[in-house]
Amino acid sequence: MPVVNLNGQTAAWVARTQSGVALLSFDQRLLKLRLHSGTVDAGATGWRWGPSVDGSERRSLVAAFNGGFKLDTGAGGFMSTGRVAVPLRAGLGSIVTYANGYTDIGSWHEQVPAPGRVVVSARQNLTLLIANGRAAPNVGCLSCWGATLGGVGDPARSALGITADGHLIWAGGEHLTPAGLAAALLGARVVRAVELDINPEWVAAYLYRHPATAGTLSPVPIVPGQTGVPGQFLAPYSRDFFTIASR
Repeated sequence: MPVVNLNGQTAAWVARTQSGVALLSFDQRLLKLRLHSGTVDAGATGWRWGPSVDGSERRSLVAAFNGGFKLDTGAGGFMSTGRVAVPLRAGLGSIVTYANGYTDIGSWHEQVPAPGRVVVSARQNLTLLIANGRAAPNVGCLSCWGATLGGVGDPARSALGITADGHLIWAGGEHLTPAGLAAALLGARVVRAVELDINPEWVAAYLYRHPATAGTLSPVPIVPGQTGVPGQFLAPYSRDFFTIASR
């Protein structure tokens, strides 16, 4: 279902599968992704995009969603505008944004970064959940995809993928195995994807309604029953996250 229209063109869609997965699709010809630091991961100061959506970014804000695992878990790296919080490692699933505003997803030093392109930001989290249009061979290994609260096999999970034509697809749900998350992304024609954070406290996505006149943004939760993020990314948050803004 189309949910965001920019200059007469559909820029974002939302869908929900029968298994309870929420999907957001973003057209990168009209929208761009930004990696934000949190107050703790990767620190409140010194980053181009900080722990809340502020100032002019609010005027162009379309959506926001959670980032990856805590950086101290050793699951991946974090780099933004030339500053490195955790070094990037070869072979890890990476969400890479270039200076031209285009974001790609792939394995570091394989599909990304593209030769000759300037990298603005990169966020890594584990190895690819989906590669070459197929789920990872170890998708049935629950422990391979992060520790869950209480040891449950199907906690809240999320991921970000890309289609062959460059659409970014965020997927999340409250009760998902890695295989279930991958299946939903494959159903959305994703060719490469990175699992993002898991567990109810850290999986959330919002679309934002803009007032007709000057006023506050209205966040719209995307995952039915999601616990949500305090401040809904409009107030300082401890973890890193992504925003989607109009170009």
